Amino acid sequence: MKKAILLSDNDSFTSESLWEVYSKDLKRYVFSQIKDEDTTNDVLQEVFIKIHLNIASLQKKESVKSWVFTIAHNTLMNFLNKKSIPFPIEDVADDFSADEEIHSAKSCLLPLIKNLPEKYSEPLLLSEIKGKKQSEVANLLGITLSGAKSRIQRGRKLLQQGFMDCCHYKLNNDGFLVGEHQDKADCKMCK
Repeated sequence: MKKAILLSDNDSFTSESLWEVYSKDLKRYVFSQIKDEDTTNDVLQEVFIKIHLNIASLQKKESVKSWVFTIAHNTLMNFLNKKSIPFPIEDVADDFSADEEIHSAKSCLLPLIKNLPEKYSEPLLLSEIKGKKQSEVANLLGITLSGAKSRIQRGRKLLQQGFMDCCHYKLNNDGFLVGEHQDKADCKMCK
């Protein structure tokens, strides 16, 4: 059961009392946006530092929950707008290694993605290789959902063009890549 802060006009809030009542809800809120435990704890710490430094400015005791969550929301938005969480390409699974015995389209996939501008390679790796939803990609990269969708779509188009340039694939009437994959010796990306 939730604890309520009931204070008389003579009482005042403390950072500790606000932490006790709101920390779990705030952590759940921040984590829902970031999806990373360590980063969530960092943002939560920043939220409570701001609460501690500004607690004297709280005028209406009735609006304490709104005030606390407004600070959390603003801190989170500042974090997401400033911070683009880099996604290291090296973190991609080993099954996308260019050292495969049989050279296939899969062998060229990672080198082609790595060759894209970072603006497109990071969202593409997160969505297509790591299987993240587009909303998660947006949160991880600190961009809007429409921005993530746009970058993923543009990245797919660039990747498609890369397969056509490197591996001599062509688009069929339905817009799908078709063709035979080149031998490793003939591949421009995997040499």
